[in-house]
Amino acid sequence: MRPGEERPVEGGACDGVSELELLKLRAAERIDEAAERLGALSRAIWSKPELAYQEHHAHGVLTRFFECEPPAASWTVQPHYQLATAFRAEWEPPGVPAVPRPLHLGFLCEYDALPDIGHACGHNLIAEVGAAAALGVKGALEGLRGPPPPVKVTVLGTPAEEDGGGKIDLIEAGAFKNLDVVFMAHPSQENAAYLPDVAEHDMTVKYHGKASHAAAYPWEGVNALDAAVLAYSNLSVLRQQMKPTWRVHGIIKNGGVKPNIIPSYSELIYYFRAPSMRELAVLTKKAEDCFKAAALSTGCTVEIKGGAHDYYNVLPNKCLWKAYIENGEKLGIEFISEDAVLNGSSGSTDFGNVSFVVPGIHPYFYIGSEALNHTEQYTEAAGSQEAQFYTLRTAKALAMTALDVIFKPELLEGIREDFKLKLQEEEFLNRAE
Repeated sequence: MRPGEERPVEGGACDGVSELELLKLRAAERIDEAAERLGALSRAIWSKPELAYQEHHAHGVLTRFFECEPPAASWTVQPHYQLATAFRAEWEPPGVPAVPRPLHLGFLCEYDALPDIGHACGHNLIAEVGAAAALGVKGALEGLRGPPPPVKVTVLGTPAEEDGGGKIDLIEAGAFKNLDVVFMAHPSQENAAYLPDVAEHDMTVKYHGKASHAAAYPWEGVNALDAAVLAYSNLSVLRQQMKPTWRVHGIIKNGGVKPNIIPSYSELIYYFRAPSMRELAVLTKKAEDCFKAAALSTGCTVEIKGGAHDYYNVLPNKCLWKAYIENGEKLGIEFISEDAVLNGSSGSTDFGNVSFVVPGIHPYFYIGSEALNHTEQYTEAAGSQEAQFYTLRTAKALAMTALDVIFKPELLEGIREDFKLKLQEEEFLNRAE
């Protein structure tokens, strides 16, 4: 096969439309055919929000969706895969030989919610996008005449993105082993093939002092609340020397029990974010010094505990997101400019960790509302009928991009090369050696 050629697709072309473009049309048609079921899936998750690692209802809804997907038993479904609320569903065309190893594509679903405000980050739509894109690819490949391409499609249900990092648990359990490319998409206020989601580390800080009567003999006490306030102030003062791309935000979770008792215990929770893991380590060291200084000045003891997992920054894959933009524009998606991408605000996600072990794409998509994520207004938008058009359009773009990966060897080679180069830039390959 000469450079730039597509893998042959049997089934013919018509009216100047290539075989691959016909497959993409079939993928979009398959998603439209399943629109009612996909919308019901999303609404079922949205209507019963569940917190991280507790998504039992959503897990059941999703596993039943794939178990019942026609034709019967076409998906091999593993409920409670590695985690109580994770799952794995796999499909491959009949007759695919085991050797050579099939190209293995993964579609990721999230479905945890936020405390009090439910699906204010639209994870019900993330689950729908992942399921819909996988159905689209399957539907396109089922329509092929002749030998099917050596490919396997896997849908991974990944719980606990908002708190804990379920994808990191699954990485450690080997769930991403042998996946070649992964796909997912996240609701937002605009369409972007990539946003520079940053690395994140969280800390719980506990100060221990000594209780005493605050009026009769306060000098006998050691005030843990004073330590918490000083720590908060130390970090506020530090902000002047922080890089513009660093973020620090926290709360005082516990500050005492009664005004006339010198607080013997206080607790803070902080999140720290930076564009890379290297910068994050610098920022967290400065923060730890602030916490320790507050303990020293008040006479308290301090416990500093990091979260179970750090979230890595998301590695961009230009070959992959350029293919996604090309397909999305054919569907009428209007993307923000590359300057807006690089200078825009962003959060953190455990998909960042995934992007360090397998090439992938994590685009953002408009859902018909200007509401901001993590607000009650966004919860309402994520459950609206209007969001369905944009969600399924995004799923079609993902499915079409996956078909490009399957049938364009040059694209797959470029994706893998981008992945290696980005890892080298992050110094992970050198560190591993």
